[in-house]
Amino acid sequence: MNKFCIALALSPLLSAPVLALGQAQTPPPATKPAPKAEPQEKKPEAKPEAKKEEPKKEEVKKDEKAAGPALGAPAPDFTLKDLDGKSVKLSDYKGKIVVLEWFNPGCPFVQAAHGKDGPLHDMSKMTSDGVVWLAINSSAVGQEGAGAEANKKSRDEWKISAPVLLDEAGTVGRTYGAKSTPHMFVIDAKGMLAYRGALDNAPQGKLEGDKKINYVEAAISELKAGKPVTTKETKSYGCPVKYAAKAGA
Repeated sequence: MNKFCIALALSPLLSAPVLALGQAQTPPPATKPAPKAEPQEKKPEAKPEAKKEEPKKEEVKKDEKAAGPALGAPAPDFTLKDLDGKSVKLSDYKGKIVVLEWFNPGCPFVQAAHGKDGPLHDMSKMTSDGVVWLAINSSAVGQEGAGAEANKKSRDEWKISAPVLLDEAGTVGRTYGAKSTPHMFVIDAKGMLAYRGALDNAPQGKLEGDKKINYVEAAISELKAGKPVTTKETKSYGCPVKYAAKAGA
């Protein structure tokens, strides 16, 4: 075999690697990094709604309950002295209608009631037919309206024929739950409490409502007629009773 034939046979083998080495290898396309996911703001978790508690009914404390005898119950008996030092006992008037008026001559509401044109200026209509009227002053010593002399002066000025009784210790007033002057109580002929509350619906002559109503007069009229009292209780008005301070208060 001649040299030409050998060279021709070897030429493909020799050139293959040279071509392979001489070719530039194309690098693989660069891959872009995946965009970083932006952190999402965490929404605050919804808190479960708190159950609304129904308002509790306000309980009436024992010391806040209305004091005094119940309507229709026996009126508590008492003995007090009048301005002349004479003892007056409620039970002595059993069989008669009795009106108790909490009284204080220094109170503007009492002054308006007993003064000229006041509902108690002329009490003859309400005290007729044996009706007993007792004015009770529970002002403590040194308080407004206290003392026999001040009460005598007003009694004479207003021409009050009913006994004015002094309750300086406040025992009777607290027993009946008297809160104001005037505070009215009507006791029937059987000695039962038939009415308590305001004198009328016109404090110091200022009408509250369309028609003037004297609650005490109405109660007396119904009891005289043998009828039950229609309006048994109303809210009293006037000056607070000037009680003596309780021991330890």
